[in-house]
Amino acid sequence: MWTFFEYETYLTAVDDLMDHPAVRAMERLPQHAKGFSCFHHSVWVSYWSWRVCLWIGLDACAAARGGLLHDLYLYDWTSQKAPNGKWHGTEHPKTALKNAQTFFSLSEKERDIIVKHMWPLTLRPYRYLESLVVSCVDKVCAVAELLRLHPDPAAFRTARQEPRLRPVPRPRAA
Repeated sequence: MWTFFEYETYLTAVDDLMDHPAVRAMERLPQHAKGFSCFHHSVWVSYWSWRVCLWIGLDACAAARGGLLHDLYLYDWTSQKAPNGKWHGTEHPKTALKNAQTFFSLSEKERDIIVKHMWPLTLRPYRYLESLVVSCVDKVCAVAELLRLHPDPAAFRTARQEPRLRPVPRPRAA
């Protein structure tokens, strides 16, 4: 059902992030739908943000990178509050930005994407159109996950995995 157009090209924008232990730690954290981790959600948001920005002529690389790191908060939001004890919905962008800056060198645009992706909850206006794109894509992906319209997590590959072979369809018996 899901075809990832130019996925290998997308991976070149995020390959230095994709296999980092902090990013991979998101695989152990739940997200909106059972069986779909924070990592898979972030890759999905990152990929579709990259596609939209590519299509409309924005900085697709910054959108992909900011999208991948937008939920790098690294705690189970379903069983605990944000580290500062406040509500996850408004606080996790700041935690994600702090974590992302600890592990990676970020552009101003990538920082803006991460910290403002929860607009309007965060009440901070966007400085870049890429931030608006990632925020909108994040919301669409979250709803799709809740409705079980997401791809199988096995469909996502990291930059260092070999491409998956697609099964050859069997000919129909006459």
